[in-house]
Amino acid sequence: MPSYTAVAAGNPVAALRVEAALICAPVAVYEQKVPMILRSLLVALAVAVGVVACGAKSTGGSVDYSVSAQKNYEKGLKELDNKDWIAASKYFGFIKSRFPYSKFAVLAELRLADAEFGAEQYLEAIDSYRLFLKFHPTHEMVANGYVSFRIGEAYYKQLRSDFWLFPPTYENDQSSTEDAANELKAFLDKYPDSPYRDKAKKILIAVGKKLADHEWYVARYYWDRGKPMGTVLRLRRLLERYRGVGYDEDALWLLGRAYVAVDMPERARLAWTELVEKFPNSSHTGDARDALGGLGTSRSSRPAPR
Repeated sequence: MPSYTAVAAGNPVAALRVEAALICAPVAVYEQKVPMILRSLLVALAVAVGVVACGAKSTGGSVDYSVSAQKNYEKGLKELDNKDWIAASKYFGFIKSRFPYSKFAVLAELRLADAEFGAEQYLEAIDSYRLFLKFHPTHEMVANGYVSFRIGEAYYKQLRSDFWLFPPTYENDQSSTEDAANELKAFLDKYPDSPYRDKAKKILIAVGKKLADHEWYVARYYWDRGKPMGTVLRLRRLLERYRGVGYDEDALWLLGRAYVAVDMPERARLAWTELVEKFPNSSHTGDARDALGGLGTSRSSRPAPR
């Protein structure tokens, strides 16, 4: 069987497959099987393949190496700013292979992850950030929350956007969206003083909106099909987890109606009272007042699902 080095030299695509398999192996095996220079080159190649696959410009990637680690690092940062992910990866890979004991080698490892992120290779970027977090837990870019924030941001970036040819995203399974929310919440809990908190909060609001969209969709699905208890459960979850993203008024109004439909008028009273008190200008407020006045007078007046 040909050696890994021979495969990498003769068939870089096959080498990428070997690389992917080794990433799933224990770290000790990974370190033993893949020389550092080859790992760096393969990251650069993976970014190049990803850029082309994503339809980005394939004309970039030219480099002019310098004799010092710092100069190459600065050139790599410039290419990151220019969004030439291929050239940036080459510079950072060169630093790791030629200057392995320089402080810039560690930084280059992080910037390789940034290049993967920029090339929209989010799963690969997440793996690279996690490895950096594992092997450099005291690094300043870990301590200030940057690495953890980028992991959460990468989870968010890979979420599919709505496109007219496909069903709305809120109709789909939300496991990936929940993963993004969990990562961002973990970051906010662990790094209370991070300069990236504001960005994380904005992203978390967007993620919460996606999850709330799904809960509202499912709640309406149950309501339209005459299953009010399913509506109750979904709306309670929506209001417990995703308040403030745009559904509070509609959810409270429909929750009250669903409670009446399952013969729980006192809980309906609580939902509608909250709606009237907290959202006096809501389009549902007048209906909620009328409904509160009619609670308990006639069970036959229970609103039917629609």
